[in-house]
Amino acid sequence: MKLPFDFQNPYASTRLPGFFRNVVSTSTPLGAQAGLRMLLKGGNAVDAAIAAAAALTITEPVSNGLGSDAFCILWDGKGLHGLNASGPAPAGWSTDYFHHKYGAHQKAPPKRGIDAVTVPGAVAAWTALHARFGKLPFADLMEPAIEAAEGGYGVPPVVHQKWKAGAPELAALPGFAQSFLPFGRAPEIGERFTFPAAARALRAIAETGGEAFYRGEIAAALVRFARQAGGVLSEQDLANFQPEWVTPISRDYRGYTLHEIPPNGQGIAALMALGILEQFDLAALPVDGADSQHLQIEAMKLAFADVYQHVSDSRSLQISPEQMLDDQYLASRARLIDMGRAQTFGAGNLVRGGTVYLTAADENGMMVSFIQSNYMGFGSGCVEPGFGISLQNRGHGFNLDPASPNGVQPGKRPFHTIIPAFLTQGGQPVMSFGVMGGNMQPQAHMQTLARMLDYGQSPQASCDAPRWRFDQGLDINVEGAMNRQTVAELERRGHRVKTIDDAYQDFGAGQFIWRLGGEGAGYVAASDPRRDGQAVGY
Repeated sequence: MKLPFDFQNPYASTRLPGFFRNVVSTSTPLGAQAGLRMLLKGGNAVDAAIAAAAALTITEPVSNGLGSDAFCILWDGKGLHGLNASGPAPAGWSTDYFHHKYGAHQKAPPKRGIDAVTVPGAVAAWTALHARFGKLPFADLMEPAIEAAEGGYGVPPVVHQKWKAGAPELAALPGFAQSFLPFGRAPEIGERFTFPAAARALRAIAETGGEAFYRGEIAAALVRFARQAGGVLSEQDLANFQPEWVTPISRDYRGYTLHEIPPNGQGIAALMALGILEQFDLAALPVDGADSQHLQIEAMKLAFADVYQHVSDSRSLQISPEQMLDDQYLASRARLIDMGRAQTFGAGNLVRGGTVYLTAADENGMMVSFIQSNYMGFGSGCVEPGFGISLQNRGHGFNLDPASPNGVQPGKRPFHTIIPAFLTQGGQPVMSFGVMGGNMQPQAHMQTLARMLDYGQSPQASCDAPRWRFDQGLDINVEGAMNRQTVAELERRGHRVKTIDDAYQDFGAGQFIWRLGGEGAGYVAASDPRRDGQAVGY
Protein backbone atom coordinates (compact mmCIF):
# COMPACT_ATOMS: atom_id res chain seq x y z
CA MET A 1 0.00 0.00 0.00
CA LYS A 2 1.33 3.43 -0.94
CA LEU A 3 1.46 5.74 2.04
CA PRO A 4 -0.03 9.24 1.78
CA PHE A 5 3.28 10.95 2.56
CA ASP A 6 6.98 10.77 1.77
CA PHE A 7 9.90 10.55 4.19
CA GLN A 8 11.76 13.69 3.15
CA ASN A 9 11.89 15.67 6.38
CA PRO A 10 12.24 19.42 5.77
CA TYR A 11 12.93 20.14 9.45
CA ALA A 12 16.05 19.84 11.54
CA SER A 13 15.69 16.71 13.63
CA THR A 14 17.74 14.23 15.61
CA ARG A 15 15.05 11.61 15.04
CA LEU A 16 14.43 9.24 12.17
CA PRO A 17 11.25 7.17 11.75
CA GLY A 18 11.49 3.55 12.92
CA PHE A 19 9.92 0.54 11.22
CA PHE A 20 8.80 -2.40 13.37
CA ARG A 21 6.39 -5.29 13.64
CA ASN A 22 6.06 -4.65 17.39
CA VAL A 23 6.69 -1.19 18.80
CA VAL A 24 6.44 1.08 21.86
CA SER A 25 6.94 4.85 21.74
CA THR A 26 7.17 6.92 24.92
CA SER A 27 8.74 10.09 26.29
CA THR A 28 11.67 8.39 28.08
CA PRO A 29 13.91 5.57 26.81
CA LEU A 30 13.41 3.50 29.96
CA GLY A 31 9.64 3.82 29.63
CA ALA A 32 9.79 2.59 26.03
CA GLN A 33 12.10 -0.26 26.96
CA ALA A 34 9.78 -1.34 29.78
CA GLY A 35 7.05 -1.88 27.21
CA LEU A 36 9.44 -3.58 24.79
CA ARG A 37 10.41 -6.06 27.50
CA MET A 38 6.79 -7.18 27.75
CA LEU A 39 6.52 -7.63 23.98
CA LEU A 40 9.70 -9.72 23.97
CA LYS A 41 8.26 -11.73 26.84
CA GLY A 42 5.24 -12.70 24.74
CA GLY A 43 2.89 -9.97 25.88
CA ASN A 44 0.64 -7.87 23.69
CA ALA A 45 0.39 -4.12 23.13
CA VAL A 46 -1.80 -3.64 26.22
CA ASP A 47 0.79 -5.38 28.39
CA ALA A 48 3.46 -3.15 26.85
CA ALA A 49 1.45 0.01 27.43
CA ILE A 50 0.76 -0.79 31.08
CA ALA A 51 4.42 -1.62 31.76
CA ALA A 52 5.52 1.58 30.05
CA ALA A 53 2.96 3.63 31.97
CA ALA A 54 4.11 2.21 35.30
CA ALA A 55 7.77 2.83 34.44
CA LEU A 56 7.06 6.43 33.43
CA THR A 57 5.71 7.20 36.91
CA ILE A 58 9.31 6.63 38.05
CA THR A 59 11.38 7.83 35.08
CA GLU A 60 9.36 10.99 34.34
CA PRO A 61 7.95 12.00 37.74
CA VAL A 62 7.74 15.63 36.65
CA SER A 63 4.78 14.71 34.45
CA ASN A 64 3.01 11.80 36.10
CA GLY A 65 2.99 9.55 39.13
CA LEU A 66 1.14 6.79 40.90
CA GLY A 67 -1.47 9.40 41.81
CA SER A 68 -2.22 10.33 38.17
CA ASP A 69 -5.35 10.09 36.05
CA ALA A 70 -5.40 8.29 32.69
CA PHE A 71 -7.35 7.76 29.45
CA CYS A 72 -6.98 5.17 26.70
CA ILE A 73 -8.24 4.39 23.20
CA LEU A 74 -7.32 0.96 21.85
CA TRP A 75 -7.92 -1.17 18.80
CA ASP A 76 -8.26 -4.80 19.89
CA GLY A 77 -8.10 -6.22 16.36
CA LYS A 78 -11.82 -5.82 15.68
CA GLY A 79 -12.91 -2.46 17.04
CA LEU A 80 -12.15 0.61 19.14
CA HIS A 81 -12.58 0.87 22.90
CA GLY A 82 -12.29 3.97 25.06
CA LEU A 83 -11.44 4.13 28.77
CA ASN A 84 -11.97 7.15 31.00
CA ALA A 85 -9.97 6.74 34.21
CA SER A 86 -10.18 10.31 35.43
CA GLY A 87 -11.15 10.46 39.07
CA PRO A 88 -14.06 12.41 40.57
CA ALA A 89 -14.16 15.05 43.29
CA PRO A 90 -14.14 13.76 46.87
CA ALA A 91 -17.56 13.53 48.49
CA GLY A 92 -16.58 16.36 50.82
CA TRP A 93 -16.06 18.91 48.06
CA SER A 94 -18.59 21.63 47.20
CA THR A 95 -18.58 25.33 46.35
CA ASP A 96 -19.30 26.05 50.01
CA TYR A 97 -16.34 23.91 51.11
CA PHE A 98 -13.89 26.00 49.08
CA HIS A 99 -15.50 29.37 49.81
CA HIS A 100 -15.55 28.65 53.53
CA LYS A 101 -11.90 27.56 53.50
CA TYR A 102 -10.42 30.06 51.02
CA GLY A 103 -12.89 32.94 50.89
CA ALA A 104 -15.83 33.95 48.71
CA HIS A 105 -13.44 35.52 46.19
CA GLN A 106 -12.07 32.09 45.23
CA LYS A 107 -12.95 31.25 41.60
CA ALA A 108 -11.57 27.68 41.42
CA PRO A 109 -10.04 25.03 43.67
CA PRO A 110 -6.38 25.85 44.37
CA LYS A 111 -3.64 25.12 41.88
CA ARG A 112 -1.47 23.21 44.36
CA GLY A 113 -1.92 21.43 47.68
CA ILE A 114 -4.23 18.71 48.92
CA ASP A 115 -7.41 20.58 47.93
CA ALA A 116 -6.37 20.26 44.28
CA VAL A 117 -6.44 16.44 44.42
CA THR A 118 -9.31 14.40 42.99
CA VAL A 119 -9.45 10.58 43.22
CA PRO A 120 -6.43 9.20 41.30
CA GLY A 121 -7.42 6.99 38.37
CA ALA A 122 -4.24 5.72 36.67
CA VAL A 123 -3.76 2.51 38.66
CA ALA A 124 -7.41 1.61 38.07
CA ALA A 125 -6.82 2.19 34.34
CA TRP A 126 -3.94 -0.32 34.36
CA THR A 127 -5.97 -2.98 36.12
CA ALA A 128 -9.09 -2.44 33.98
CA LEU A 129 -7.08 -2.67 30.75
CA HIS A 130 -5.26 -5.77 31.95
CA ALA A 131 -8.43 -7.52 33.11
CA ARG A 132 -10.07 -7.08 29.71
CA PHE A 133 -7.18 -7.28 27.26
CA GLY A 134 -3.94 -8.26 29.03
CA LYS A 135 -2.02 -11.43 28.30
CA LEU A 136 0.88 -11.63 30.78
CA PRO A 137 0.40 -11.85 34.56
CA PHE A 138 -0.25 -8.36 35.95
CA ALA A 139 2.66 -8.56 38.38
CA ASP A 140 5.07 -9.02 35.45
CA LEU A 141 4.06 -5.64 34.08
CA MET A 142 5.26 -3.84 37.22
CA GLU A 143 8.75 -5.37 37.13
CA PRO A 144 10.55 -2.70 35.05
CA ALA A 145 9.07 0.12 37.14
CA ILE A 146 10.08 -1.60 40.38
CA GLU A 147 13.62 -2.08 39.06
CA ALA A 148 13.88 1.58 38.08
CA ALA A 149 12.56 2.73 41.46
CA GLU A 150 14.85 0.46 43.49
CA GLY A 151 17.97 0.52 41.34
CA GLY A 152 17.64 4.09 40.16
CA TYR A 153 18.34 5.71 36.80
CA GLY A 154 20.28 8.64 35.42
CA VAL A 155 17.96 11.63 35.11
CA PRO A 156 17.66 12.65 31.42
CA PRO A 157 17.99 16.28 30.24
CA VAL A 158 14.38 17.32 29.65
CA VAL A 159 13.13 15.66 32.84
CA HIS A 160 15.89 17.47 34.73
CA GLN A 161 14.85 20.79 33.23
CA LYS A 162 11.30 20.62 34.51
CA TRP A 163 12.34 19.07 37.84
CA LYS A 164 14.67 21.99 38.52
CA ALA A 165 12.07 24.54 37.39
CA GLY A 166 9.35 23.12 39.66
CA ALA A 167 11.36 22.60 42.84
CA PRO A 168 11.24 26.16 44.25
CA GLU A 169 7.45 26.38 44.09
CA LEU A 170 6.79 22.90 45.43
CA ALA A 171 9.55 22.30 48.00
CA ALA A 172 7.39 23.19 51.01
CA LEU A 173 4.38 21.05 50.06
CA PRO A 174 3.72 17.88 52.07
CA GLY A 175 6.06 15.03 51.13
CA PHE A 176 7.61 16.75 48.11
CA ALA A 177 11.13 17.46 49.38
CA GLN A 178 11.36 14.05 51.06
CA SER A 179 10.47 12.33 47.80
CA PHE A 180 11.86 14.50 45.02
CA LEU A 181 14.67 16.57 46.53
CA PRO A 182 16.88 13.78 47.89
CA PHE A 183 19.98 15.97 47.69
CA GLY A 184 18.19 19.05 48.96
CA ARG A 185 17.74 20.00 45.29
CA ALA A 186 16.59 18.55 41.99
CA PRO A 187 18.86 15.83 40.55
CA GLU A 188 21.34 16.98 37.93
CA ILE A 189 21.41 15.53 34.40
CA GLY A 190 22.69 11.97 34.61
CA GLU A 191 22.54 11.91 38.42
CA ARG A 192 21.11 8.69 39.83
CA PHE A 193 17.67 8.95 41.36
CA THR A 194 16.08 6.15 43.37
CA PHE A 195 12.53 6.05 44.70
CA PRO A 196 12.27 3.18 47.22
CA ALA A 197 8.90 4.36 48.58
CA ALA A 198 7.34 4.08 45.12
CA ALA A 199 8.94 0.64 44.69
CA ARG A 200 7.08 -0.42 47.82
CA ALA A 201 3.81 0.83 46.35
CA LEU A 202 4.45 -0.86 43.02
CA ARG A 203 5.10 -4.18 44.76
CA ALA A 204 1.82 -3.87 46.66
CA ILE A 205 -0.02 -2.96 43.44
CA ALA A 206 1.59 -5.93 41.67
CA GLU A 207 0.74 -8.40 44.42
CA THR A 208 -2.89 -7.30 44.79
CA GLY A 209 -3.75 -6.44 41.19
CA GLY A 210 -4.18 -2.81 42.23
CA GLU A 211 -6.53 -3.59 45.11
CA ALA A 212 -4.09 -2.16 47.67
CA PHE A 213 -4.34 1.25 46.06
CA TYR A 214 -8.11 1.64 46.40
CA ARG A 215 -9.09 -0.62 49.30
CA GLY A 216 -5.88 -1.72 51.04
CA GLU A 217 -2.78 -0.38 52.72
CA ILE A 218 -2.03 2.30 50.14
CA ALA A 219 -5.60 3.61 50.34
CA ALA A 220 -5.34 3.83 54.12
CA ALA A 221 -2.05 5.71 53.85
CA LEU A 222 -3.49 8.14 51.28
CA VAL A 223 -6.46 8.96 53.51
CA ARG A 224 -4.22 9.52 56.57
CA PHE A 225 -1.95 11.74 54.51
CA ALA A 226 -4.86 13.75 53.09
CA ARG A 227 -6.31 14.36 56.55
CA GLN A 228 -2.95 15.42 57.96
CA ALA A 229 -2.62 17.88 55.07
CA GLY A 230 -6.09 19.30 55.72
CA GLY A 231 -7.96 17.50 52.94
CA VAL A 232 -11.17 15.44 52.91
CA LEU A 233 -10.31 12.48 50.65
CA SER A 234 -11.94 9.42 52.27
CA GLU A 235 -11.71 5.65 52.22
CA GLN A 236 -15.10 5.59 50.51
CA ASP A 237 -13.96 8.01 47.78
CA LEU A 238 -11.20 5.58 46.84
CA ALA A 239 -13.18 2.36 47.29
CA ASN A 240 -16.08 3.60 45.16
CA PHE A 241 -13.98 4.59 42.15
CA GLN A 242 -14.32 2.64 38.90
CA PRO A 243 -12.98 3.72 35.51
CA GLU A 244 -15.57 3.96 32.76
CA TRP A 245 -15.52 2.22 29.37
CA VAL A 246 -16.76 4.75 26.82
CA THR A 247 -17.43 4.98 23.10
CA PRO A 248 -15.00 7.39 21.42
CA ILE A 249 -16.44 10.38 19.60
CA SER A 250 -15.25 10.96 16.04
CA ARG A 251 -15.22 13.13 12.95
CA ASP A 252 -14.16 12.47 9.36
CA TYR A 253 -11.36 14.54 7.84
CA ARG A 254 -9.86 14.19 4.35
CA GLY A 255 -10.95 10.55 4.01
CA TYR A 256 -9.87 9.49 7.50
CA THR A 257 -11.68 9.45 10.85
CA LEU A 258 -10.24 10.96 14.01
CA HIS A 259 -11.43 9.44 17.30
CA GLU A 260 -11.22 11.12 20.71
CA ILE A 261 -12.47 10.37 24.23
CA PRO A 262 -15.80 12.17 24.87
CA PRO A 263 -16.13 14.91 27.52
CA ASN A 264 -15.02 15.50 30.29
CA GLY A 265 -11.91 15.73 28.08
CA GLN A 266 -11.02 18.40 25.52
CA GLY A 267 -10.52 16.03 22.58
CA ILE A 268 -13.68 17.41 21.01
CA ALA A 269 -11.73 20.63 20.38
CA ALA A 270 -9.52 18.84 17.84
CA LEU A 271 -12.59 17.38 16.11
CA MET A 272 -14.27 20.77 15.94
CA ALA A 273 -11.17 22.52 14.63
CA LEU A 274 -10.74 19.93 11.89
CA GLY A 275 -14.43 20.24 11.02
CA ILE A 276 -13.89 23.98 10.57
CA LEU A 277 -10.70 23.46 8.55
CA GLU A 278 -12.48 21.06 6.23
CA GLN A 279 -14.42 24.02 4.86
CA PHE A 280 -11.17 25.27 3.27
CA ASP A 281 -8.68 23.94 0.72
CA LEU A 282 -5.79 23.89 3.16
CA ALA A 283 -3.54 21.87 0.86
CA ALA A 284 -3.60 24.68 -1.71
CA LEU A 285 -1.78 26.95 0.78
CA PRO A 286 1.98 26.66 1.42
CA VAL A 287 2.47 24.31 4.38
CA ASP A 288 4.57 26.68 6.51
CA GLY A 289 3.15 29.91 5.12
CA ALA A 290 1.11 32.50 6.99
CA ASP A 291 -2.20 31.65 5.28
CA SER A 292 -2.09 28.01 6.40
CA GLN A 293 -0.97 28.83 9.92
CA HIS A 294 -3.45 31.70 10.32
CA LEU A 295 -6.33 29.50 9.19
CA GLN A 296 -5.41 26.76 11.65
CA ILE A 297 -4.99 29.23 14.53
CA GLU A 298 -8.41 30.79 13.91
CA ALA A 299 -10.09 27.37 13.62
CA MET A 300 -8.56 26.36 16.94
CA LYS A 301 -9.72 29.56 18.63
CA LEU A 302 -13.28 28.93 17.48
CA ALA A 303 -13.20 25.38 18.82
CA PHE A 304 -11.79 26.42 22.20
CA ALA A 305 -14.41 29.16 22.59
CA ASP A 306 -17.13 26.48 22.68
CA VAL A 307 -15.12 23.87 24.56
CA TYR A 308 -14.28 26.18 27.46
CA GLN A 309 -17.92 27.24 27.69
CA HIS A 310 -19.61 23.84 27.47
CA VAL A 311 -17.32 20.86 28.22
CA SER A 312 -17.64 19.18 31.60
CA ASP A 313 -18.39 15.79 33.11
CA SER A 314 -20.60 13.96 30.61
CA ARG A 315 -23.37 13.80 33.21
CA SER A 316 -23.42 17.60 33.50
CA LEU A 317 -23.30 18.57 29.83
CA GLN A 318 -25.90 21.10 28.74
CA ILE A 319 -24.74 20.88 25.10
CA SER A 320 -24.12 17.44 23.57
CA PRO A 321 -21.01 16.46 21.58
CA GLU A 322 -23.30 15.81 18.60
CA GLN A 323 -24.50 19.42 18.71
CA MET A 324 -20.95 20.75 18.93
CA LEU A 325 -19.87 18.59 15.96
CA ASP A 326 -22.88 19.33 13.75
CA ASP A 327 -21.79 19.95 10.13
CA GLN A 328 -23.93 23.02 9.62
CA TYR A 329 -22.82 24.53 12.91
CA LEU A 330 -19.12 24.07 12.13
CA ALA A 331 -19.63 25.47 8.63
CA SER A 332 -21.25 28.55 10.18
CA ARG A 333 -18.27 28.94 12.53
CA ALA A 334 -15.84 28.62 9.60
CA ARG A 335 -17.55 31.57 7.90
CA LEU A 336 -16.45 33.79 10.81
CA ILE A 337 -12.77 33.45 9.83
CA ASP A 338 -11.24 36.48 8.17
CA MET A 339 -8.07 35.52 6.29
CA GLY A 340 -6.76 39.07 6.60
CA ARG A 341 -6.92 39.55 10.36
CA ALA A 342 -6.76 37.74 13.68
CA GLN A 343 -9.90 37.78 15.83
CA THR A 344 -11.14 36.88 19.26
CA PHE A 345 -14.20 34.63 19.35
CA GLY A 346 -16.91 33.90 21.87
CA ALA A 347 -18.84 30.68 22.20
CA GLY A 348 -21.34 30.02 19.43
CA ASN A 349 -25.12 30.09 19.64
CA LEU A 350 -25.70 26.39 20.24
CA VAL A 351 -29.18 25.14 21.06
CA ARG A 352 -28.90 23.65 24.55
CA GLY A 353 -29.43 19.89 24.97
CA GLY A 354 2.38 17.80 33.33
CA THR A 355 1.50 14.60 31.23
CA VAL A 356 3.02 11.52 29.59
CA TYR A 357 1.70 10.00 26.40
CA LEU A 358 2.66 6.57 25.07
CA THR A 359 1.56 4.29 22.31
CA ALA A 360 2.19 0.61 21.57
CA ALA A 361 1.30 -1.81 18.78
CA ASP A 362 1.92 -5.50 18.19
CA GLU A 363 2.16 -7.81 15.20
CA ASN A 364 -1.34 -9.18 15.82
CA GLY A 365 -2.83 -5.76 15.11
CA MET A 366 -3.54 -4.50 18.62
CA MET A 367 -2.81 -0.76 18.94
CA VAL A 368 -2.96 1.26 22.17
CA SER A 369 -3.14 5.04 22.62
CA PHE A 370 -2.61 5.83 26.31
CA ILE A 371 -2.08 9.01 28.33
CA GLN A 372 -1.64 9.66 32.04
CA SER A 373 -0.88 12.85 33.90
CA ASN A 374 -0.43 14.72 37.14
CA TYR A 375 -1.57 17.85 35.22
CA MET A 376 0.79 20.75 35.98
CA GLY A 377 4.40 19.84 36.70
CA PHE A 378 4.37 17.40 39.65
CA GLY A 379 0.62 17.94 39.98
CA SER A 380 -0.55 19.07 43.40
CA GLY A 381 3.01 18.88 44.74
CA CYS A 382 1.72 16.61 47.52
CA VAL A 383 3.43 13.21 47.83
CA GLU A 384 2.35 10.54 50.30
CA PRO A 385 5.83 9.66 51.58
CA GLY A 386 5.39 6.06 52.74
CA PHE A 387 4.45 4.82 49.26
CA GLY A 388 5.72 7.68 47.11
CA ILE A 389 2.27 8.52 45.71
CA SER A 390 2.67 11.79 43.79
CA LEU A 391 -0.85 13.21 43.54
CA GLN A 392 -2.38 15.07 40.59
CA ASN A 393 -4.02 18.50 40.81
CA ARG A 394 -6.98 17.84 38.52
CA GLY A 395 -9.37 19.52 40.96
CA HIS A 396 -8.02 22.85 39.73
CA GLY A 397 -9.89 22.10 36.48
CA PHE A 398 -13.21 22.81 38.23
CA ASN A 399 -14.65 26.27 38.83
CA LEU A 400 -16.71 27.42 41.82
CA ASP A 401 -19.71 28.73 39.87
CA PRO A 402 -22.71 26.53 40.78
CA ALA A 403 -24.42 27.47 37.51
CA SER A 404 -21.49 26.37 35.35
CA PRO A 405 -21.47 22.93 33.67
CA ASN A 406 -17.99 22.57 35.17
CA GLY A 407 -18.86 23.73 38.68
CA VAL A 408 -17.46 21.54 41.44
CA GLN A 409 -19.75 18.90 42.93
CA PRO A 410 -19.15 15.76 45.01
CA GLY A 411 -18.38 12.74 42.83
CA LYS A 412 -18.13 14.82 39.63
CA ARG A 413 -15.23 14.70 37.16
CA PRO A 414 -13.53 18.01 36.29
CA PHE A 415 -12.73 19.36 32.83
CA HIS A 416 -9.70 17.38 31.70
CA THR A 417 -6.87 18.31 29.35
CA ILE A 418 -5.31 14.91 28.59
CA ILE A 419 -6.53 13.22 25.41
CA PRO A 420 -5.33 10.10 23.60
CA ALA A 421 -6.24 9.96 19.92
CA PHE A 422 -6.74 7.35 17.21
CA LEU A 423 -7.07 7.54 13.42
CA THR A 424 -8.95 5.06 11.24
CA GLN A 425 -9.85 4.78 7.56
CA GLY A 426 -12.78 2.77 6.32
CA GLY A 427 -13.25 1.30 9.78
CA GLN A 428 -9.69 -0.02 9.94
CA PRO A 429 -6.87 1.20 12.22
CA VAL A 430 -4.36 3.67 10.81
CA MET A 431 -2.58 5.48 13.65
CA SER A 432 -2.49 5.60 17.44
CA PHE A 433 -1.09 8.93 18.60
CA GLY A 434 -1.15 11.72 21.11
CA VAL A 435 0.62 14.91 22.09
CA MET A 436 0.99 15.83 25.77
CA GLY A 437 0.97 19.39 27.04
CA GLY A 438 -2.13 21.01 28.61
CA ASN A 439 -4.24 22.92 26.10
CA MET A 440 -1.55 22.26 23.48
CA GLN A 441 -2.92 18.75 23.04
CA PRO A 442 -5.89 19.35 20.69
CA GLN A 443 -3.90 22.10 19.00
CA ALA A 444 -1.11 19.65 18.18
CA HIS A 445 -3.57 16.92 17.17
CA MET A 446 -4.90 19.34 14.57
CA GLN A 447 -1.50 20.67 13.46
CA THR A 448 0.15 17.27 13.03
CA LEU A 449 -2.86 15.71 11.29
CA ALA A 450 -3.11 18.66 8.88
CA ARG A 451 0.54 18.13 7.98
CA MET A 452 0.02 14.41 7.38
CA LEU A 453 -3.38 14.45 5.69
CA ASP A 454 -3.33 17.78 3.84
CA TYR A 455 0.37 18.06 3.06
CA GLY A 456 1.61 14.47 2.89
CA GLN A 457 4.29 14.85 5.57
CA SER A 458 5.38 11.74 7.45
CA PRO A 459 4.56 11.33 11.15
CA GLN A 460 8.15 12.19 12.11
CA ALA A 461 8.25 15.31 9.93
CA SER A 462 4.84 16.37 11.23
CA CYS A 463 6.14 15.83 14.75
CA ASP A 464 9.37 17.78 14.17
CA ALA A 465 7.78 20.76 12.42
CA PRO A 466 7.67 24.05 14.34
CA ARG A 467 4.42 24.60 16.22
CA TRP A 468 2.35 27.50 17.43
CA ARG A 469 0.23 27.53 20.56
CA PHE A 470 -2.89 29.62 21.04
CA ASP A 471 -2.94 31.16 24.50
CA GLN A 472 -5.87 33.56 24.84
CA GLY A 473 -7.43 36.45 23.00
CA LEU A 474 -5.04 37.38 20.18
CA ASP A 475 -2.00 35.90 21.97
CA ILE A 476 -0.08 33.01 20.43
CA ASN A 477 3.32 31.49 21.14
CA VAL A 478 5.52 30.17 18.34
CA GLU A 479 8.66 28.08 18.35
CA GLY A 480 11.89 29.78 17.41
CA ALA A 481 12.28 27.56 14.34
CA MET A 482 9.12 28.89 12.72
CA ASN A 483 9.67 30.73 9.43
CA ARG A 484 10.45 34.39 10.19
CA GLN A 485 8.43 35.72 7.26
CA THR A 486 5.44 33.71 8.42
CA VAL A 487 5.77 35.08 11.94
CA ALA A 488 6.02 38.65 10.64
CA GLU A 489 2.91 38.22 8.50
CA LEU A 490 0.96 36.72 11.42
CA GLU A 491 1.89 39.78 13.45
CA ARG A 492 0.76 42.06 10.61
CA ARG A 493 -2.66 40.33 10.69
CA GLY A 494 -3.05 41.17 14.37
CA HIS A 495 -1.77 38.07 16.15
CA ARG A 496 0.20 39.01 19.25
CA VAL A 497 3.16 36.67 18.80
CA LYS A 498 5.66 35.61 21.44
CA THR A 499 8.56 33.47 20.25
CA ILE A 500 9.61 30.87 22.83
CA ASP A 501 12.53 28.50 22.52
CA ASP A 502 11.65 26.42 25.60
CA ALA A 503 9.82 23.75 23.62
CA TYR A 504 9.35 21.44 26.62
CA GLN A 505 7.17 23.88 28.48
CA ASP A 506 5.07 25.29 25.69
CA PHE A 507 4.63 23.11 22.62
CA GLY A 508 3.97 19.60 23.86
CA ALA A 509 5.50 16.35 22.68
CA GLY A 510 3.99 13.51 20.70
CA GLN A 511 4.35 9.83 19.94
CA PHE A 512 2.93 8.37 16.72
CA ILE A 513 2.51 4.81 15.40
CA TRP A 514 1.18 4.51 11.82
CA ARG A 515 0.09 1.11 10.52
CA LEU A 516 1.85 0.31 7.25
CA GLY A 517 -0.77 -1.77 5.52
CA GLY A 518 -2.27 -5.24 5.60
CA GLU A 519 -2.06 -7.79 8.37
CA GLY A 520 1.51 -8.36 9.53
CA ALA A 521 2.92 -5.44 7.51
CA GLY A 522 4.09 -3.64 10.66
CA TYR A 523 4.30 0.01 11.63
CA VAL A 524 6.30 3.20 11.26
CA ALA A 525 6.81 5.08 14.53
CA ALA A 526 7.81 8.63 15.41
CA SER A 527 8.91 10.12 18.72
CA ASP A 528 9.03 13.82 19.50
CA PRO A 529 12.47 15.46 19.80
CA ARG A 530 11.00 17.82 22.41
CA ARG A 531 11.32 15.03 25.01
CA ASP A 532 13.89 12.47 26.09
CA GLY A 533 11.97 9.56 24.58
CA GLN A 534 12.16 7.20 21.67
CA ALA A 535 10.31 4.57 19.69
CA VAL A 536 11.69 1.05 20.16
CA GLY A 537 10.65 -2.29 18.77
CA TYR A 538 11.56 -5.32 16.72
